[in-house]
Amino acid sequence: MAEAENDFVKRVEAVAEQDGRYRKEAYLFLYAALEYTVRKLGRDKAKTQVERHVTGQELARGIAAFAREQYGPMALSVLEHWGVRRTRDFGEMVFLLVNAEMMSKTEEDRIEDFTDVYDFEKEFDWRRRDRKKIDVKNIKNM
Repeated sequence: MAEAENDFVKRVEAVAEQDGRYRKEAYLFLYAALEYTVRKLGRDKAKTQVERHVTGQELARGIAAFAREQYGPMALSVLEHWGVRRTRDFGEMVFLLVNAEMMSKTEEDRIEDFTDVYDFEKEFDWRRRDRKKIDVKNIKNM
């Protein structure tokens, strides 16, 4: 198992290095956020990839919820440190991983699905979040 994880990390590092826009930590975070999103949407028990599939918008919203949960008020700073500054960047990373055969997509999935899902400054404004409590259990409606 450790060998498989090591191989996976090396493949992620290769994608990050070849593209150069995003740090490897951003890709590893993306995978963790995908699992988080699938679980929050109740699709973790699905038997097929099709049933587990999340849309670009669902993933972008799940990433935001996961980032806030993991990094709190530092979420925006952490994402920016990794080179991620807008929701489209998540799509860029996903499609780089798809091209590297490390993620899959459906025929309907488009990189544009990730464009302007939310404004980073507003989404990760912790003061605003304190006033507007969001139920992360319902990512679809965020």
